[in-house]
Amino acid sequence: MNTSSPNNPDLVGWHGTTILCVRRGSRVAMAGDGQVTLGQTVIKGTARKVRRIGNGSVIAGFAGATADAFTLLERLEAKLERFPNQLERACVELAKDWRTDRYLRRLEAMMAVADADHSFTLTGQGDVLEPDDGIIAIGSGGNYALSAARALIEFPELSAEDVARRAMKIAADICVYTNYSLVVETI
Repeated sequence: MNTSSPNNPDLVGWHGTTILCVRRGSRVAMAGDGQVTLGQTVIKGTARKVRRIGNGSVIAGFAGATADAFTLLERLEAKLERFPNQLERACVELAKDWRTDRYLRRLEAMMAVADADHSFTLTGQGDVLEPDDGIIAIGSGGNYALSAARALIEFPELSAEDVARRAMKIAADICVYTNYSLVVETI
């Protein structure tokens, strides 16, 4: 049974997805696996957990409860409409709402978002985190994908998309809640 919630910081306990965002130079790639699980049972293998939002200028990936993630995606899109071309401001405004709104506080999800200039992790604790190295990973296989991406980024011949795809394969090799059915979006 999954005991994670926004009030329980054991976010690694969320099962059923791996999202990885890799920034290299002027390019950013976000990859998400397609596996959806209910307990220990695979329900679907081809879910789309990485999407373009904000008129296609922002890539967003989510881990956690699907309905909760879609609620957050809709809210982020509304913030992007209010603050066009200001991903950081839109994320901060969403995080403030997520932290203070009684309904949103109960949502069990995390998000990784990126545009041409910034990448952020958003959490229900009010965090808007930009990585130092341009790599973000969330979900049950996130630590595997993060480790693999950090090792692969050392090879200059690999593009952001190459690093993301190879790191996700490594995560899928290790994490039973991650599969090889990838959706990859690049900017």
